[in-house]
Amino acid sequence: MRVEIWSDIACPWCYIGKARFEKGLAAFAHRDEVEVVHRSFELDPHRAKGDTGPVLEMLARKYGRTLDEARAMEAHVAQNARSEGLGYRTEGRDHGNTFDIHRLLHLAKERGLQSELLDLAYRANFAEERSVFDDETLVALAVEAGLDEAEARAVLADPTAYAEAVRADEREAAELGANGVPFFVLDRRYGVSGGQPAEVFTQALEQAWQGRVLEPVGGDAAACDVDGGSC
Repeated sequence: MRVEIWSDIACPWCYIGKARFEKGLAAFAHRDEVEVVHRSFELDPHRAKGDTGPVLEMLARKYGRTLDEARAMEAHVAQNARSEGLGYRTEGRDHGNTFDIHRLLHLAKERGLQSELLDLAYRANFAEERSVFDDETLVALAVEAGLDEAEARAVLADPTAYAEAVRADEREAAELGANGVPFFVLDRRYGVSGGQPAEVFTQALEQAWQGRVLEPVGGDAAACDVDGGSC
């Protein structure tokens, strides 16, 4: 069975949702027969490369909140992340265009290292003092994941490299009706939206395994929508 996960590095609920999904998968009896594929979704696709800014200011502007209210929003997300054993910094993070990260993730997919690079990018963005919107940081993360440095640099230097692969993922998300992430599609039979609890993912995997048709699972869960970053 194949599970496809649309997500963005800028989305904290994708970071949390990945951890929860993996816990749910670990509790699934047929986990060794599940292929997981990560697909591209940009929350802020019209933002120019190099145009970065503080996450707190972006949140305040997007939701019409004060900076103190934005800090409270981040504190809530941080509490959820830490409950899953994930590091999360509520201050000092940047927000920017994630297109290059997605292009590198497609290279990593071809080399069998997609999950490794995704985990490193999430950790760098949310838990460490490293900006994932800097080419040198991206190269360092790619090498840490096991990719060839020259190959990673070549992808970043060529804006057309894997660009169509990213766009194809995004078109497919739109066709499936996904307007926010994380969005999980199980064997093209079952859909799960948002950072649901681990047990919901286990239930979804069991039902998809039984061959049921695609339908929503679980109630409303936190997610990130387009034209934003953190939520």
